[in-house]
Amino acid sequence: MLGTGVAIPQKDRVQSGLVVEAGGHRENIPVLFDCGCGVLQRIIESGYRHTDITNVFLSHLHLDHCGDVLALLKANWLCDVVAMDLWGPVGTVEWMNGLLAVYPYMQDKVDITITELNPGMVVTAQGLEVECVRTVHALPSLGFKVTSKSKTILYSGDTEPVDEIVKASDGIDLLIHECSFPDTFDITNHTTPGRLADMLRGTSPGRIVLTHLYPQTIGFETIMVRVLAEACGCSVEIGYDFQAIEI
Repeated sequence: MLGTGVAIPQKDRVQSGLVVEAGGHRENIPVLFDCGCGVLQRIIESGYRHTDITNVFLSHLHLDHCGDVLALLKANWLCDVVAMDLWGPVGTVEWMNGLLAVYPYMQDKVDITITELNPGMVVTAQGLEVECVRTVHALPSLGFKVTSKSKTILYSGDTEPVDEIVKASDGIDLLIHECSFPDTFDITNHTTPGRLADMLRGTSPGRIVLTHLYPQTIGFETIMVRVLAEACGCSVEIGYDFQAIEI
Protein backbone atom coordinates (compact mmCIF):
# COMPACT_ATOMS: atom_id res chain seq x y z
CA MET A 1 0.00 0.00 0.00
CA LEU A 2 1.86 3.07 -1.22
CA GLY A 3 -0.84 5.68 -0.69
CA THR A 4 -4.07 5.38 1.30
CA GLY A 5 -5.17 8.99 1.36
CA VAL A 6 -7.16 11.39 -0.77
CA ALA A 7 -6.87 14.79 -2.45
CA ILE A 8 -6.77 16.58 0.93
CA PRO A 9 -3.21 16.40 2.32
CA GLN A 10 -2.77 14.39 5.50
CA LYS A 11 0.22 13.57 7.64
CA ASP A 12 1.46 10.03 6.82
CA ARG A 13 -0.98 9.47 3.92
CA VAL A 14 -0.30 10.33 0.29
CA GLN A 15 -2.82 9.83 -2.50
CA SER A 16 -3.95 6.52 -3.93
CA GLY A 17 -1.55 3.83 -5.09
CA LEU A 18 -0.58 0.23 -4.44
CA VAL A 19 1.92 -2.21 -5.86
CA VAL A 20 1.02 -5.84 -6.57
CA GLU A 21 3.46 -8.62 -7.38
CA ALA A 22 2.97 -12.22 -8.47
CA GLY A 23 4.92 -14.38 -6.05
CA GLY A 24 6.66 -13.22 -2.91
CA HIS A 25 9.92 -11.64 -1.83
CA ARG A 26 9.93 -9.27 -4.79
CA GLU A 27 10.64 -12.11 -7.20
CA ASN A 28 8.62 -10.49 -9.98
CA ILE A 29 8.24 -7.13 -11.63
CA PRO A 30 5.78 -4.96 -9.67
CA VAL A 31 2.55 -3.68 -11.20
CA LEU A 32 1.19 -0.34 -10.01
CA PHE A 33 -2.51 0.25 -9.42
CA ASP A 34 -3.27 3.98 -9.34
CA CYS A 35 -0.62 6.65 -9.14
CA GLY A 36 -1.83 9.69 -7.22
CA CYS A 37 0.34 12.56 -6.08
CA GLY A 38 3.07 11.39 -3.72
CA VAL A 39 3.12 7.82 -5.01
CA LEU A 40 6.37 8.25 -6.98
CA GLN A 41 8.17 9.19 -3.76
CA ARG A 42 6.51 6.29 -1.93
CA ILE A 43 7.83 3.86 -4.57
CA ILE A 44 11.38 4.77 -3.67
CA GLU A 45 10.71 4.94 0.06
CA SER A 46 9.24 1.42 -0.10
CA GLY A 47 12.45 0.02 -1.55
CA TYR A 48 11.28 -0.39 -5.13
CA ARG A 49 13.02 0.99 -8.22
CA HIS A 50 10.71 3.25 -10.17
CA THR A 51 12.32 2.02 -13.38
CA ASP A 52 10.92 -1.46 -12.69
CA ILE A 53 7.37 -0.12 -12.83
CA THR A 54 6.31 -0.13 -16.46
CA ASN A 55 2.74 -1.44 -16.03
CA VAL A 56 0.26 1.00 -14.49
CA PHE A 57 -3.48 0.42 -14.05
CA LEU A 58 -5.68 3.44 -13.36
CA SER A 59 -9.06 2.95 -11.74
CA HIS A 60 -10.16 6.39 -12.97
CA LEU A 61 -8.77 9.75 -13.96
CA HIS A 62 -9.27 11.89 -10.88
CA LEU A 63 -6.07 13.66 -9.95
CA ASP A 64 -5.62 11.85 -6.64
CA HIS A 65 -5.39 8.57 -8.60
CA CYS A 66 -3.29 9.64 -11.58
CA GLY A 67 -1.43 12.82 -10.61
CA ASP A 68 2.03 11.18 -10.56
CA VAL A 69 1.76 9.25 -13.83
CA LEU A 70 3.55 11.89 -15.86
CA ALA A 71 6.14 12.31 -13.11
CA LEU A 72 6.79 8.55 -13.19
CA LEU A 73 7.14 8.61 -16.96
CA LYS A 74 9.66 11.44 -16.77
CA ALA A 75 11.63 9.85 -13.92
CA ASN A 76 11.89 6.60 -15.91
CA TRP A 77 12.92 8.42 -19.09
CA LEU A 78 15.67 10.25 -17.20
CA CYS A 79 16.95 6.79 -16.21
CA ASP A 80 16.76 5.46 -19.81
CA VAL A 81 13.46 3.55 -19.43
CA VAL A 82 10.98 4.90 -21.96
CA ALA A 83 8.37 2.15 -22.38
CA MET A 84 5.18 1.96 -20.33
CA ASP A 85 1.99 -0.06 -20.58
CA LEU A 86 -0.83 2.10 -19.26
CA TRP A 87 -4.24 0.57 -18.59
CA GLY A 88 -7.29 2.61 -17.71
CA PRO A 89 -10.97 3.32 -18.34
CA VAL A 90 -12.44 4.87 -21.45
CA GLY A 91 -10.95 8.33 -21.83
CA THR A 92 -7.38 7.38 -20.89
CA VAL A 93 -6.02 7.93 -24.41
CA GLU A 94 -7.52 11.41 -24.65
CA TRP A 95 -6.29 12.26 -21.16
CA MET A 96 -2.70 11.19 -21.86
CA ASN A 97 -2.64 12.93 -25.23
CA GLY A 98 -3.76 16.11 -23.49
CA LEU A 99 -1.01 15.82 -20.89
CA LEU A 100 1.68 15.31 -23.51
CA ALA A 101 0.34 18.27 -25.49
CA VAL A 102 1.04 20.47 -22.47
CA TYR A 103 4.59 19.05 -22.25
CA PRO A 104 5.49 18.53 -25.92
CA TYR A 105 9.15 17.88 -25.15
CA MET A 106 8.03 14.57 -23.60
CA GLN A 107 6.17 13.32 -26.67
CA ASP A 108 9.23 11.90 -28.40
CA LYS A 109 10.89 10.77 -25.17
CA VAL A 110 8.42 8.09 -24.05
CA ASP A 111 6.83 5.04 -25.64
CA ILE A 112 3.40 4.54 -24.06
CA THR A 113 1.04 1.72 -24.98
CA ILE A 114 -2.44 2.59 -23.71
CA THR A 115 -5.21 0.01 -23.35
CA GLU A 116 -8.66 1.31 -22.51
CA LEU A 117 -10.63 -1.10 -20.37
CA ASN A 118 -14.30 -1.86 -19.82
CA PRO A 119 -16.06 -3.88 -17.10
CA GLY A 120 -15.74 -7.61 -17.72
CA MET A 121 -12.47 -7.41 -19.63
CA VAL A 122 -9.64 -9.68 -18.43
CA VAL A 123 -6.01 -8.86 -19.21
CA THR A 124 -2.62 -10.06 -18.00
CA ALA A 125 0.44 -8.17 -16.83
CA GLN A 126 3.64 -9.53 -15.23
CA GLY A 127 2.08 -12.81 -14.13
CA LEU A 128 -1.12 -11.20 -12.86
CA GLU A 129 -4.58 -11.83 -14.28
CA VAL A 130 -6.58 -8.62 -13.96
CA GLU A 131 -10.37 -8.63 -14.30
CA CYS A 132 -12.10 -5.27 -14.64
CA VAL A 133 -15.13 -4.80 -12.39
CA ARG A 134 -17.86 -2.19 -12.80
CA THR A 135 -17.89 0.56 -10.17
CA VAL A 136 -19.94 3.73 -9.66
CA HIS A 137 -18.14 7.04 -9.35
CA ALA A 138 -18.36 10.55 -10.78
CA LEU A 139 -16.71 9.54 -14.07
CA PRO A 140 -15.80 6.25 -15.81
CA SER A 141 -14.18 4.03 -13.20
CA LEU A 142 -13.16 0.44 -12.58
CA GLY A 143 -12.29 -1.95 -9.81
CA PHE A 144 -9.62 -4.58 -10.40
CA LYS A 145 -9.79 -8.23 -9.36
CA VAL A 146 -6.23 -9.52 -9.45
CA THR A 147 -5.35 -13.22 -9.44
CA SER A 148 -2.04 -15.06 -9.28
CA LYS A 149 -1.35 -18.67 -8.33
CA SER A 150 -4.89 -19.17 -6.97
CA LYS A 151 -4.62 -16.09 -4.72
CA THR A 152 -7.00 -13.21 -5.41
CA ILE A 153 -7.33 -9.62 -4.29
CA LEU A 154 -9.90 -7.02 -5.28
CA TYR A 155 -9.13 -3.31 -5.35
CA SER A 156 -12.25 -1.18 -5.55
CA GLY A 157 -10.82 2.15 -6.64
CA ASP A 158 -13.32 4.91 -5.86
CA THR A 159 -16.94 3.75 -5.82
CA GLU A 160 -20.22 3.57 -4.07
CA PRO A 161 -20.87 0.05 -2.75
CA VAL A 162 -22.09 -1.86 -5.82
CA ASP A 163 -23.34 -5.37 -6.55
CA GLU A 164 -20.49 -6.12 -8.94
CA ILE A 165 -17.84 -5.50 -6.28
CA VAL A 166 -19.82 -7.51 -3.74
CA LYS A 167 -20.16 -10.51 -6.06
CA ALA A 168 -16.48 -10.36 -6.98
CA SER A 169 -15.54 -10.25 -3.28
CA ASP A 170 -17.09 -13.56 -2.31
CA GLY A 171 -14.37 -16.10 -1.50
CA ILE A 172 -11.40 -13.89 -2.36
CA ASP A 173 -8.35 -13.62 -0.12
CA LEU A 174 -8.24 -9.84 0.25
CA LEU A 175 -10.62 -6.94 -0.43
CA ILE A 176 -9.04 -3.48 -0.54
CA HIS A 177 -12.03 -1.18 -0.53
CA GLU A 178 -12.35 2.54 -0.28
CA CYS A 179 -14.11 3.85 2.83
CA SER A 180 -13.93 7.59 2.39
CA PHE A 181 -16.22 8.80 5.16
CA PRO A 182 -17.78 7.56 8.39
CA ASP A 183 -21.50 6.88 8.59
CA THR A 184 -22.19 10.39 9.89
CA PHE A 185 -21.94 11.53 6.24
CA ASP A 186 -24.62 11.11 3.57
CA ILE A 187 -22.63 10.84 0.35
CA THR A 188 -22.69 9.57 -3.22
CA ASN A 189 -19.81 8.30 -5.39
CA HIS A 190 -17.98 7.05 -2.29
CA THR A 191 -18.39 4.50 0.50
CA THR A 192 -19.22 4.60 4.20
CA PRO A 193 -18.72 1.54 6.42
CA GLY A 194 -22.42 0.99 7.13
CA ARG A 195 -23.42 1.02 3.48
CA LEU A 196 -20.57 -1.33 2.61
CA ALA A 197 -21.44 -3.65 5.50
CA ASP A 198 -25.08 -3.84 4.38
CA MET A 199 -24.01 -4.97 0.92
CA LEU A 200 -21.21 -7.33 1.99
CA ARG A 201 -23.26 -9.15 4.62
CA GLY A 202 -23.33 -12.84 3.68
CA THR A 203 -20.18 -12.73 1.54
CA SER A 204 -16.88 -14.21 2.66
CA PRO A 205 -13.75 -12.26 1.73
CA GLY A 206 -10.80 -13.51 3.74
CA ARG A 207 -9.70 -10.07 4.85
CA ILE A 208 -10.73 -6.45 4.31
CA VAL A 209 -8.40 -3.46 4.29
CA LEU A 210 -9.96 0.00 4.10
CA THR A 211 -8.30 2.74 2.08
CA HIS A 212 -8.96 6.17 0.51
CA LEU A 213 -9.58 7.71 3.92
CA TYR A 214 -10.61 11.35 4.19
CA PRO A 215 -9.54 13.33 7.28
CA GLN A 216 -13.17 13.09 8.41
CA THR A 217 -12.59 9.42 9.29
CA ILE A 218 -10.10 10.32 12.02
CA GLY A 219 -11.51 9.24 15.36
CA PHE A 220 -14.05 6.89 13.76
CA GLU A 221 -11.63 4.10 12.84
CA THR A 222 -12.66 1.68 15.59
CA ILE A 223 -16.38 1.86 14.80
CA MET A 224 -15.70 1.64 11.05
CA VAL A 225 -13.80 -1.60 11.55
CA ARG A 226 -16.35 -3.02 13.97
CA VAL A 227 -19.34 -2.37 11.70
CA LEU A 228 -17.72 -4.25 8.83
CA ALA A 229 -16.28 -7.08 10.93
CA GLU A 230 -19.69 -7.80 12.44
CA ALA A 231 -21.27 -7.95 8.98
CA CYS A 232 -18.60 -10.05 7.27
CA GLY A 233 -17.08 -12.14 10.07
CA CYS A 234 -13.56 -11.59 8.79
CA SER A 235 -10.51 -9.56 9.69
CA VAL A 236 -11.03 -5.85 8.95
CA GLU A 237 -8.43 -3.13 9.35
CA ILE A 238 -7.65 0.45 8.43
CA GLY A 239 -4.98 0.53 5.73
CA TYR A 240 -1.89 2.70 6.00
CA ASP A 241 0.94 3.86 3.77
CA PHE A 242 3.82 1.34 3.52
CA GLN A 243 1.58 -1.53 4.66
CA ALA A 244 2.87 -4.79 3.17
CA ILE A 245 0.39 -7.64 2.76
CA GLU A 246 1.30 -11.15 1.69
CA ILE A 247 -1.35 -13.68 0.78
